[in-house]
Amino acid sequence: MGASRRGPLRSAVPSNVVSPVRRCSRTACGRPAVATLTYVYADSTAVLGPLATYAEPHCYDLCAEHSERLTAPRGWEVVRLADSSGPSRPTGDDLEALANAVREAARPQQRAAGSGGGSARTADPMEVARRGHLRVLRSPDS
Repeated sequence: MGASRRGPLRSAVPSNVVSPVRRCSRTACGRPAVATLTYVYADSTAVLGPLATYAEPHCYDLCAEHSERLTAPRGWEVVRLADSSGPSRPTGDDLEALANAVREAARPQQRAAGSGGGSARTADPMEVARRGHLRVLRSPDS
């Protein structure tokens, strides 16, 4: 047998066109996917939720337009799960709780134990020293 005249195998699609972004599963739609559609045949239910972590063979990724226009077959129910695509913003209570936790962790152990409302902290026998919220522990060998 002789060597092939075609040379090395080449991809039909240039590599700069292929994108790691998942696209809508609808035919001829190239928009980025924002939701995942799953059918639960036993319950006659179509579940539309946030984009799944990875593409699964029996699920369909849909763009924003197709997910909004989704209809189910007659007699089926469509369940739309809450969309958490936008980052949740911390509330004032969240920030205050975080600041209080940082302040509490930064207090020296003696003051924190004295202000504990009558229940003093029991010291860990493995703890050698403490600075703020960091602890130095004794080696288990010693």
